[in-house]
Amino acid sequence: MPIIPNWIQSRYRVLMDAFGTDSFRRDDAVRALEVFGDDAANVSVVLGELRKAGLVLSELDPEDNRARIYRLVRMEDMIEKEMNIGDDLGREELYSLLKKAADLIRTAVDYKYILVLLFLKRLSDRWEKEYLEKKEELMDIGIPEEAAAEEAKLPQYHQFNMPEEYLWENIRSDVNRLPERLASAIKYISEMNPDLKGIFDTVEFTSFTGNRENLTILNQLMELFSSKNLNLTSGDILGDAYEWVLRYFAPQKAKEGEVYTPREVIELMVDMLEPAPGESVYDPAAGSGGMLIAAYKYVKRKHGKEGAAKLFLYGQERNSTTYGLCKMNVYMHEIGDPKIERGDTLLYPKFRKSGRLRSFDRVIANPPWNLDGYDESQLKTGEFWRERFVYGFPPKQSADWAWIQHMLASTEEDGKVAVVLDNGALFRSGKEKAIRKKTLEDDLLDCVILLPEKLFYNTGAPGAIMVFNKGKDEKRKGRVLFINASQEYVKHPDVRKLNMLGDENIRKISGAYASFSEEEGFSRAVSLDEIRENDYNLNVTLYVFPEEEVEEIDVEKEWKDLKEVEERISQVEERIEGYLEELR
Repeated sequence: MPIIPNWIQSRYRVLMDAFGTDSFRRDDAVRALEVFGDDAANVSVVLGELRKAGLVLSELDPEDNRARIYRLVRMEDMIEKEMNIGDDLGREELYSLLKKAADLIRTAVDYKYILVLLFLKRLSDRWEKEYLEKKEELMDIGIPEEAAAEEAKLPQYHQFNMPEEYLWENIRSDVNRLPERLASAIKYISEMNPDLKGIFDTVEFTSFTGNRENLTILNQLMELFSSKNLNLTSGDILGDAYEWVLRYFAPQKAKEGEVYTPREVIELMVDMLEPAPGESVYDPAAGSGGMLIAAYKYVKRKHGKEGAAKLFLYGQERNSTTYGLCKMNVYMHEIGDPKIERGDTLLYPKFRKSGRLRSFDRVIANPPWNLDGYDESQLKTGEFWRERFVYGFPPKQSADWAWIQHMLASTEEDGKVAVVLDNGALFRSGKEKAIRKKTLEDDLLDCVILLPEKLFYNTGAPGAIMVFNKGKDEKRKGRVLFINASQEYVKHPDVRKLNMLGDENIRKISGAYASFSEEEGFSRAVSLDEIRENDYNLNVTLYVFPEEEVEEIDVEKEWKDLKEVEERISQVEERIEGYLEELR
């Protein structure tokens, strides 16, 4: 229940003493609140505030259609109702709905159609809620219902501009023209709402439903989503449900080359970066937005919603479909005003300030591993290449160290970077070794973490997290912390062949990083001198190798058992010798 000002609470108590839960009119309320010296205008404000808080209900006066009748709701009933509608109930209901949607499409239809319909339903339900609230508010101050209804439709009262004809129920009502209506709706919504540009670009309902089977699936999805009012679901739950769809289809999409970063890996990376209110977080390979959303959730958990509102999020994504999914994802999570741009980051970084490359407090990414085709000749065709690739150019076969250099160039002087890459980036020779050497000599690398195998949907390779720190404290200067987390995993609950990082694993790894602590077989702070001796090879197992469990042996017992075995063997040999003598 929202916080109610004391002056409203005091008037609520007087009204409750006067009327209880019986009906009353505005004039009755004016008389009851005379003790405060309130006039009719003030009473209208009081009733409006109580209505927003859910503590008063109103309906048209059957004796005078220009007036309204009010009825108070007991505060204890309101609290009890809110307690009964918990997050878990809403979450499970929505997950169940999406599971049915997933069963409908299986592998025949791209999962993006589920996400687009879910997003469209959310926009429509939100618009209707805003409309009803504004209409009630206007009527509470005496505006006739018909005029209030027209006024409440105006764009300034809504987060997004959606004319009535494109509301969910109006689209759904014309079954015979459903694909055309959906196509028109998303085209109009995209044109009238610049913030939504690019979200629907890759979804084409008309051609999609040229297949009769797809048309049937679309109708079924529309009916399925119509059963749920998404305004009864919080942004946190709805956003998590959106992530559930991405995770559910990750094994299938991995076979098609689409990359989904496990949320536990992202959580670990964010924990180590520790973003805070007032800071900026940038993901140059934003994907579906998981890392930016995780950073927002981290700050919200540590500093509350107000603190999270002061976090500035930036992301760039090259793939147009994934870019749309990213924008939908952040909107579903009701994250304020993230800046998401589309384009090739390595060639055309979109974020700049005063004509130069923009820098951020925290930079985080899971870029495409071993991306081909970004050697010196290609990178020099891009923008800001001189200030980004100061340590050299990577080989054509792998852009891993191009990504790292771009991220370092995009980081504030005291900022930090966390990136997850293929292990080969730690030890490959040639041009990559030359770049690696220079970043080490500039003392930028803070930590290297070897992850467990089989964490990622698209590869069994373990991967490694590298943390760079431009503002190292004295304890960290001249050293790199190596963490061998290859044994820190639990079995994945849903995908038989996969592992995952459990909560305890994440706490152990991030705790070791935060304290820069050493533990035999797990973590070790290594000097730059030792890394030089190893020819700048960052392979974690060179520096930290998990201790193998050594079984304690009871020598006396083992010796006794061995003697007993030898005696039995001797007896068997004697019997066999006897059998052979008889056969001779």
